[in-house]
Amino acid sequence: MGLPADGAFVVGALEGPELLPSAKDVDARLSGALARALESGRFRGKKDQVLSLPAPHGLSATRVVLLGLGKADALSPLTLQESGGALAVHLNRAGEKKASIACDPVGGKTPDEVGANLLFGASLRAYRFDKYRTKQKEEDKPTLETLIALSPDPAATAEAFKPLESVAEGVLFARDLVSEPSNNKYPEKLAERLSALADVGVDIEVLKAERLRELGMGSLLSVGQGSARAPCLVVMRWMGAPEDTAPLAFVGKGVTFDTGGISLKPAQGMEDMKYDMAGAAAVSGLMRALAGRKARVNAVGVVGLAENMPSGTASRPGDVVTSMSGQTIEIVNTDAEGRLVLADTLWYAQDRFKPRFMIDLATLTGAIVVSLGSYQAGLFSNNDELAERIVRAGRAVGERAWRMPLAKAYDKDINSEIADVKNVGKGREAGSIAGAQFLQRFVNKTPWAHIDIAGMAWAKKDMPLVPTGASGFGVRLLDRFIADHTEA
Repeated sequence: MGLPADGAFVVGALEGPELLPSAKDVDARLSGALARALESGRFRGKKDQVLSLPAPHGLSATRVVLLGLGKADALSPLTLQESGGALAVHLNRAGEKKASIACDPVGGKTPDEVGANLLFGASLRAYRFDKYRTKQKEEDKPTLETLIALSPDPAATAEAFKPLESVAEGVLFARDLVSEPSNNKYPEKLAERLSALADVGVDIEVLKAERLRELGMGSLLSVGQGSARAPCLVVMRWMGAPEDTAPLAFVGKGVTFDTGGISLKPAQGMEDMKYDMAGAAAVSGLMRALAGRKARVNAVGVVGLAENMPSGTASRPGDVVTSMSGQTIEIVNTDAEGRLVLADTLWYAQDRFKPRFMIDLATLTGAIVVSLGSYQAGLFSNNDELAERIVRAGRAVGERAWRMPLAKAYDKDINSEIADVKNVGKGREAGSIAGAQFLQRFVNKTPWAHIDIAGMAWAKKDMPLVPTGASGFGVRLLDRFIADHTEA
């Protein structure tokens, strides 16, 4: 392959360091400049190590960048993606606008696979939400505009990247939704944003408050009754398989801001509650990804949207409401509102669509953060096969989930003395499990999994594929799960 005419030129190395063929070719053209740089420096080709050299005389590129890929036998799509993320960070810090990556066959991966995964990782890691920034220091602005994968067969590389690009668009869509301030994503406004998915082929249906009342969704409506913004429910459908194939259902909690209601949260950190709709964002991003890559599957995304505010019309602790299922719920704590949203949303999804299985995502409990921190989501399921497949998919893409228990002993903790169920268990004990046990009462006999993403929705620090901020957690996990196990 030829050398680029402008921008940075990126070549690879394995741990050792061992230059890949393209790097050796460049080194030969530059009279051993790379080899001399390796001898005098600390670059060993370890994963995500980057060595940058000003382009010597005879090379039209601005610089040569040597990207460490680690050990060949440890190379996987995920490690390549993470290397792409490290590359994007380096190029932005260097102020580069354009870069070309030489893609060699390595570790059993074709040049097409290498290029596609490096580009995918770079696109995820380079994300920034700058919509509301009016002033930035020049050195803080991202510069990278174009990243090109150079391979023996550019058409094949483009084809390999195409589905990954659609997944990236889904992740970034979810991140945008989560990053948006709550004054610009109240339920009606967020429903409008989701309606734009019709442009990529997703069928959209919005059920407003009047329709929710007709359906008997007293649980969902109770969460939003203290707000001036009415709740709603959004149904998204992608039909990529024969019509008679039962769909998969994905359900998301969409509390667009959570004050805790009458059970008011402390002021410190309450601004973070703009991302209490990250479950709904993940479901929406997943639907965008499936439509974008024309997934051979029938999928339904259902998200319940509400704003939990304190006011004279808000639900009170001790109130009893009737859910769409007919079950009555004693609201002991109005800050345990996400499960009230999901109770009706889950019931509606399984009752209307009769799915093969149902997976919900929600920033449901602070207790799961106490249990698992910000390293893994909590997974609960009534189906062992479904749970194991989710765990494997999460491991493959780096969005890990750890299975937590469900049991009758915990279920007894949410029995109410005056209603069918109460929305919290025994105080601080097993809070995440109590939330999952509550949800299980609204899935009927449908195979179901609940993923508590409270610790994963917002990254407190930079990670290989996620810059600080909204993560879009769940989109890549569920897309991989679908691709591995359910596509026709």
